[in-house]
Amino acid sequence: MAKRNTYGVDETLETPFNIKNLMRCKPYILHNIKALIGALIFSILATIFGLLGPTYTQIIIDDLIPNQNVRAVVMIAVLYFITSCLAEFCTFFQTIMTSKAGHRIIHEIRVDVFGHIQKLSFNYFDSRPRGKILIRVVNYVNNVADFLSNGLVNTVVQALSIIFILIFMLMLSPKLTLCVMAGLPLVLLYLVLIKSRQRRAWTNWSAKNSNATAYVSESINGMQITQAFNREKINQGIYQTLIQKLNKAHMKAVSINLLMPVLIENIMRFVVCFLYLMAVLFFTQEQYETGVIIAMASYANRFWGPIQSMANIYNSLINTGSYLERIFDTLDEKVDIKDEPDAKDLPPITGRVDYENVTFAYEEGINILENLNLHVEPGQSIALVGPTGAGKSTIVNILCRFYDLQGGRILLDGHDIRHVTLHSLRSQLGIMLQDSFIFTGTIRDNIRYGKLDATDEEIITAAKTVCAHDFIMNTENGYDTEVNEKGSTLSSGQRQLICFARTILANPRILILDEATSSIDTETEKLVQEGIANLLKGRTSFIIAHRLSTIANCDQILYIANKGIQEQGTHEELLTKKGLYYQLYTAQAEETANV
Repeated sequence: MAKRNTYGVDETLETPFNIKNLMRCKPYILHNIKALIGALIFSILATIFGLLGPTYTQIIIDDLIPNQNVRAVVMIAVLYFITSCLAEFCTFFQTIMTSKAGHRIIHEIRVDVFGHIQKLSFNYFDSRPRGKILIRVVNYVNNVADFLSNGLVNTVVQALSIIFILIFMLMLSPKLTLCVMAGLPLVLLYLVLIKSRQRRAWTNWSAKNSNATAYVSESINGMQITQAFNREKINQGIYQTLIQKLNKAHMKAVSINLLMPVLIENIMRFVVCFLYLMAVLFFTQEQYETGVIIAMASYANRFWGPIQSMANIYNSLINTGSYLERIFDTLDEKVDIKDEPDAKDLPPITGRVDYENVTFAYEEGINILENLNLHVEPGQSIALVGPTGAGKSTIVNILCRFYDLQGGRILLDGHDIRHVTLHSLRSQLGIMLQDSFIFTGTIRDNIRYGKLDATDEEIITAAKTVCAHDFIMNTENGYDTEVNEKGSTLSSGQRQLICFARTILANPRILILDEATSSIDTETEKLVQEGIANLLKGRTSFIIAHRLSTIANCDQILYIANKGIQEQGTHEELLTKKGLYYQLYTAQAEETANV
């Protein structure tokens, strides 16, 4: 399997080419077998029609011209023209059908890879740059699909071409046919010697390409930070280094690849010269006619063409092996968070939540939470406060089963969340994350994202609840205004309001607000509070907030630190205790007063 890494370290494939990976492509091939067989038939016909040319030439030179049979020459010429046209038409249809099969294979593999990626836990994405995931879904799949369509068809076609050419040559002269085949041992020896070196070279290039793509993806996503910290020149230098390594790896791989065509060309020239020499030496014995020698020379050139094509296909197979290994490495990635075999749908819940002796760690041996216990009644609002990294977001993430526990259990209305389906669990949870992600599309589509059957009236009502309606109507096309990825045309507060409306529209039984109002200005936040208060009625809610003034009315406030709950109570109770919460609250109040 590929090693997980950063940009400066290459993904290394330590295993040799594995034929099992190629065999795993069998379903994709069988799904498109009709188009591939059709392409193969047309290719064979094109090859046969194309091979008739030298035979026509030999007949005309040796038989028809000496006998001055003009009529027969004209007929052969017409027949030559017809078969040449048929060869071109067959090649055209072969290309169409191969392209059709190739695009279907691309579609199927991409759907499988993308579908599997969506099932993977947050741990997978936490440990990999997005660009390295992207390149597997796009670039590697394209290359594999091209081989599975063009490569497989051409392999059979070129192999049959060699057989057909041998048949035509043997019909003309078995001895001269042996002369043409004299260079084959050299080609086979070259393939044996260069195979491992060629694989390493293309694997190295693939790793360098993955590094460069991943860095570009991250740089684009973080462009504002780059410019804010004047990192343009430094980032340019890093990228230039990555590209230099990529170019060096590419030139090395290409240089090795180009040795094959050079070898084939020289062998072909040697064979043709050797053919002429043998024909002259045997001329007195075999009485080779001029047409036979010309036809054999033509077939010799054609014979080494498919040999070179087969060598190129072999090169492609070597590259495809590394791409397949990465694709199947992704498809074989274990789905940590999934439904148990006997998982049942979670029935409509009232919102009672119980954490029982919950222990959780992102990395083995480094617990974020230990033996945490918490009971939440239906309709209660629970605020989570504490220092950064203490586990506030972790508490709600494990409730949503974004990660699984190392110990203990979480119950919703008495149902262990590990024993119910993910869909039925998450459909009753409304999550407003700190990162307000906006998808490319309209504002209406973004709000409707969590409830595709929502009416326009429901969308507008949700927007009004969080005070987003007015600013939406002031945009160019209102709810039909197009926004790009991450909503860069909107302010951070506007993005959060849209995400808030998206969450509200889903009408969850349990609402999770993770720093949901952190990017909304104080004036807007006051307007939103009434809408939030209405929303929270009758729902269990977990609220993570930096500004403690926004959680003063919560039923329970939990101070999270040292792997668990250090303090718990209402706002007034915790202030009376003058403990950790009191210190945090007074420090924040003083900070606000000094602003």
